[in-house]
Amino acid sequence: MTTPDILAVRFSSLGDLVLTTPLFRAIKRARPAARITLLTRSEYVPLFAHNPRIARVIGWDGVSPIGGIARDLRKVAWTHRLDLHGSMRSLLVRRLVGGRWHGYPKRRVARAIQIRFKKDVYRDRRHVAERYFDAARGLDVVPDDQPPEVFVAMEAAAGADRFLRESGVADRTLVALVPGAAHFTKRWPEHHWAALTELLTSRGVAVVILGGKAEAELGARLAAIAGPRGASAAGQFDLSGTAALLKRARCAVAGDTGVMHLATALQTPVVTLLGPTVREFGFVPYHARATIVERDLNCRPCSKMGGPVCPLGHHHCLEWIPAEEVAEAVRRLPQ
Repeated sequence: MTTPDILAVRFSSLGDLVLTTPLFRAIKRARPAARITLLTRSEYVPLFAHNPRIARVIGWDGVSPIGGIARDLRKVAWTHRLDLHGSMRSLLVRRLVGGRWHGYPKRRVARAIQIRFKKDVYRDRRHVAERYFDAARGLDVVPDDQPPEVFVAMEAAAGADRFLRESGVADRTLVALVPGAAHFTKRWPEHHWAALTELLTSRGVAVVILGGKAEAELGARLAAIAGPRGASAAGQFDLSGTAALLKRARCAVAGDTGVMHLATALQTPVVTLLGPTVREFGFVPYHARATIVERDLNCRPCSKMGGPVCPLGHHHCLEWIPAEEVAEAVRRLPQ
């Protein structure tokens, strides 16, 4: 039998990439000799650099012409080519690399109907992590009903431990708060984050605020509310460092974001706040210890991935989720 030499393409985003890992794990378990090469955006390479399922990770900066990378890939006699993105760029790679490719169902029509007419016509209820398996149907692999996985480098773990120790929040009660999101309508309002921070720390819980540079100022404000029971790492760590901090947390609170999926891949329990998106889209926590907090509103869903403003101007989907309810969800979250 020919040893599988597999090329997989998924450029972004963070959550989508994390959700490819159950597929890669299943392939390696079924075909231990298989060699998997992943083409992704450069900023996500560190997430896979220590993944034993992946033989090689190729990063693309998103700016330079991708033709050079494609020409190199064309030289390899791939046995399987998996398009796990289904975007214009992945289609370009398919054309430039050549050969037979397989993709997965994105359910665009069903999603569009639910957004536009609020009618659920989904027949395929599978999570996107399981839909990815359709691209690998020639490998005869099936989901193992386990969560995604991310492997933290020793250096990143050491850096996270040092930060928590020096910040005085290296505590078994530690809760990671993730207030950011790429799109405004996925962000729980700041006053709720402030109230949650005050509630948790008043009960003796330590908190660490995570995020990128865009959340640095918000993180500092929340850390000020937390006082000695809190610290902000927002803007100070890359994805590897963020992963290491999540791994040290008792649980995490996040919206429908990539960092939420990153937490599940580290087996950190999560409280997830759903706003403009819904469960039917297939991006809820996958086989994880998780609680989903949401409001049953007839205006949901309003978009496939959030947007810059609430279409109706009120943002009730997240505004109407109080901090007290989220704090209680944290308390009840299975450990």
